[in-house]
Amino acid sequence: MTAIDINFTNLRVFLNCIYELKKGIRQMALFTTSRRHRDFVTERLESQGLDYVIQDVNEHNMNVYFGAKECIEVIRIIIDRPLHEISPEADFMLGAMLGYDIRVQCRRFCERKSPAVRDSASG
Repeated sequence: MTAIDINFTNLRVFLNCIYELKKGIRQMALFTTSRRHRDFVTERLESQGLDYVIQDVNEHNMNVYFGAKECIEVIRIIIDRPLHEISPEADFMLGAMLGYDIRVQCRRFCERKSPAVRDSASG
């Protein structure tokens, strides 16, 4: 598969993430793409010397986590199920590692955690 086979916009996002990793702007990225692009994506990441983890999302798509070795090791530990099923703690760590606004991540964590805290307190 060549770069031309991948949607141009998706290709630009993917290549920009690699550029930012190489320049030290970010330490890790998450890219969602079609599973049919697996070979292209893995070949590019390997040629750039970047560690990665692939998680199938469904029969058509996959999530690709890539970047610094230390970050990818954490991903291997905390992302053990589909993203919509991960714990509030893992969700918080993932967002922080991806460089999301920490205040938004704190709010999201509290919103996700509050129902669980209320349920355990009332039980």
